[in-house]
Amino acid sequence: QVQLKESGGGVVQAGGSLRLACAASGRTFSSYAMGWFRQAPGKEREFVAAISRNGVSTSYTNSVKGQFTISRDNAKNTVYLQMNSLKPEDTAVYSCAAKFSPSTIAVETLGYNYWGQGTQVTVSS
Repeated sequence: QVQLKESGGGVVQAGGSLRLACAASGRTFSSYAMGWFRQAPGKEREFVAAISRNGVSTSYTNSVKGQFTISRDNAKNTVYLQMNSLKPEDTAVYSCAAKFSPSTIAVETLGYNYWGQGTQVTVSS
């Protein structure tokens, strides 16, 4: 089992940047594919980005390609989401998620088992 805790959210003006971090407990972080999701007020949770166990493969939803970057540091049990050129429509609660994966290179966009509580990102216009 893995426990996840996000940090780095806050209020930023449009065009600004934030870096979210998700710290995982346990000694098997490298066994999990990781993802970031977000939920805006009144909307369903949506996939944002995912990264494979070894960090080589990544995937993004179309709306954040070229704007957000997901990365991970397995030595620190942490996954990051660098968010640049933020827009008001990026306002949401951002949550990280973990899924045990037998593949070191596969990215997962569905079926996550473990979730953090989320961190609020608010982008003002």
